[in-house]
Amino acid sequence: MDPGNHSSVIESILSGLTEQSQLQLPLFLLFLGIYAITVVGNLVTITLTGLSSHLHTPMYYFLSNLSFIDLCQSTVITPKMLVSFVTEKNIISYPECITLLYFFVVFIIAESYMLAEIAYDHYVVICNPLLYNAIMSYYRCFQLTAAVYILCIIQSKFHTCFILRLYFCKANVVNHYFCDVFPLMELSCSSIYFNKLLALVCSSFNVLIPALTILTSYIFILYKIFHIHSTEGRFKAFSTCSSLILAVAVFYGSAAFMYLQPSSVSPRDQGKVSSVFYTCIVPMLNPLIYSLWNKVVKLALRKILYSGKCR
Repeated sequence: MDPGNHSSVIESILSGLTEQSQLQLPLFLLFLGIYAITVVGNLVTITLTGLSSHLHTPMYYFLSNLSFIDLCQSTVITPKMLVSFVTEKNIISYPECITLLYFFVVFIIAESYMLAEIAYDHYVVICNPLLYNAIMSYYRCFQLTAAVYILCIIQSKFHTCFILRLYFCKANVVNHYFCDVFPLMELSCSSIYFNKLLALVCSSFNVLIPALTILTSYIFILYKIFHIHSTEGRFKAFSTCSSLILAVAVFYGSAAFMYLQPSSVSPRDQGKVSSVFYTCIVPMLNPLIYSLWNKVVKLALRKILYSGKCR
């Protein structure tokens, strides 16, 4: 195609979650509430983990990192999403769009691997309790966490660089409520073969590897649970794991629906709905499931609140 027929896009319009005007205000209030719960829940988890000495363990170290990731991911996505509900045109500049894409990829990949590390931590504490402190030492926890952040930063740079090499047409409406890889590729006049290949390979790697790690961990965990003679001990171990399985199923299921299906099979409008789960719902549920319903966390919260009242 003749380069003269192309133009450089300096700003885009995010189409939002829906174009139905009667749903804009209810959805704005709904997602504003979700975002408020997400921010408060994750901030409470991070604060309690830092202030309470009882929570200075590998398990809560991973949970505090998960809360940090959820808080950042939700903050990257949701505010711009809320704007789309109250404005006629949700305009975003090209640099802002690329920046949003970069940080979204960082935190969504980090979330995927952090959930796998939490599952592995549960496997060790249930299946090898006597060796737990040796296996999950603070240095090992730091190594695992650092590896996650390094991996997701490297992958995000690759995705961003491959998007930057594309030439975009005059059409500047991104069919999504944030700047994601596939909606941006749909606006390109350039060849997107390598972009699609990179997205497919990375998505498969980032979904399947952590999911298989979690599945393997929980196969061993369930085997161990069924061999616990104490009914109370079996129930306690199973309740600890069931909540994680729920969050994991929602996260990886919605992510796989969005990134591991061709657009002809999964229309982008359906993809927008599925992406709500891993960008908004899961970051809200994680602190509620893992931390705030936990007896140890509740006790730490009571102690901090009680000590504050006594002053």
